[in-house]
Amino acid sequence: MNLCSHPARVRYLPSIVGGLLIVFLLSFCVPAMAADDTATVSAAAVSAPQIDSGDTAWILTSTALVLFMTIPGLALFYGGLVRAENVLSVLMHCLVITAAVSVIWVLFGYSFSLDDSINPEEGVIALGSFIGGTGKIGLANVMGNVVGTIPELLVAAFQMTFAVITPALMVGAFAERMKFSAVFLFSIAWLIVVYFPICHMTWGGGLFATWGVLDLAGGIVVHVTAGFSALIACIMVGQRKGFPDKIQPPHSTVLTVVGTGMLWVGWFGFNAGSGLAANEAAVMTLVVTHLSASIATLVWMGIEWIKFGRPSVLGAATGSIAGLAAITPASGSVGPWGALAIGAASAILCFFFATTMKQALRYDDSLDVFGVHGVGGFLGTVLCGVFVAKSMGGMGLAEGMTIGSQVGVQFAAAAITAVYSIVASAILLLVIRVLVGLRVDDDVETRGLDLGEHGERGYIL
Repeated sequence: MNLCSHPARVRYLPSIVGGLLIVFLLSFCVPAMAADDTATVSAAAVSAPQIDSGDTAWILTSTALVLFMTIPGLALFYGGLVRAENVLSVLMHCLVITAAVSVIWVLFGYSFSLDDSINPEEGVIALGSFIGGTGKIGLANVMGNVVGTIPELLVAAFQMTFAVITPALMVGAFAERMKFSAVFLFSIAWLIVVYFPICHMTWGGGLFATWGVLDLAGGIVVHVTAGFSALIACIMVGQRKGFPDKIQPPHSTVLTVVGTGMLWVGWFGFNAGSGLAANEAAVMTLVVTHLSASIATLVWMGIEWIKFGRPSVLGAATGSIAGLAAITPASGSVGPWGALAIGAASAILCFFFATTMKQALRYDDSLDVFGVHGVGGFLGTVLCGVFVAKSMGGMGLAEGMTIGSQVGVQFAAAAITAVYSIVASAILLLVIRVLVGLRVDDDVETRGLDLGEHGERGYIL
């Protein structure tokens, strides 16, 4: 049949030919467009932050390890050091601080500490130099974000465990005599007034960060803040009855040593997890953490052996914690030789403050929070500036920095933190003294806080 002989078919022929031509052209264009789209998606996938399962698994583990440091680690370490009548009060402090701080951290603590949305430009001091923004209150704008190679929600959880243990450290300074209500109020207020600003200044892109301060895991943020605040707290609360000559010895050194072991192991997550990655740097951090604790244990033991004629288990345990506190700020910057030097120095200086200085000045830092954490954290922060140099086996100084300038920066940040912690804590304690009082009455202190404050006994005596 002749197609052209049918008028209707002739009329539709241009449309048919045009349609076929469009299909023919699209057969070339569509694959090209699809390829372009695929290339765009692939490029976006490559440029978008990727979650690394190994790093994520390690920080999940580290988060659990750091929480394990507070309950049961710190709780047992402190619990064994007090009288049997006060063991539950110490455990209660650690347990309730963990719960309260965790809630506050999610509500606004993470945002005030680590939200850098209002950080000032370099060289400018403004509100963002001292406190974080409000963009992540209630963990808003956190879900789905990636920090490095791990979910930001995990970063928030990991940092939460640091916020938990810091006020819990202070409990040891005023153990056996401070009201539970006062401890609770002070811990919460102190977290907001002292911890959040110092955390932001150091880790949140604030003032200390702009100075180039080195503090991997909290020499300043955790140990200096808690240690110096504990010092003023124990002075304001006052000495225990019978201090220093008639204080009863620890009721269970066994519990204290068990707690020491838990803290030592947990510290691997505390320090080696702070790099937020499972890599060679984390391995070095773990090694230097262990070395510092080990040499500090031996040096403290040696000092006691020479001075008293025999080493004590309690002394060895305390020495290990001093070494761990001191290496905390430097653990991401120094090598093995630096760790040995810092650990040995911490044992010597912390021993002096925990024994000679405390007796001479007669402040009743019950469980040596200032003598171990305050002094150890301050010392480690300053010595980090020395042993970070490659010539000392460390990771190397930042561009433009010398040992002298880095030590100066480290000392200035630690000193400012110490002074601020003392002044802010004193003001908070004065307010709390007016509101609820600081100290239990004499009868409760004699009978023990377990019965007097909680109506329970830790042991059937």
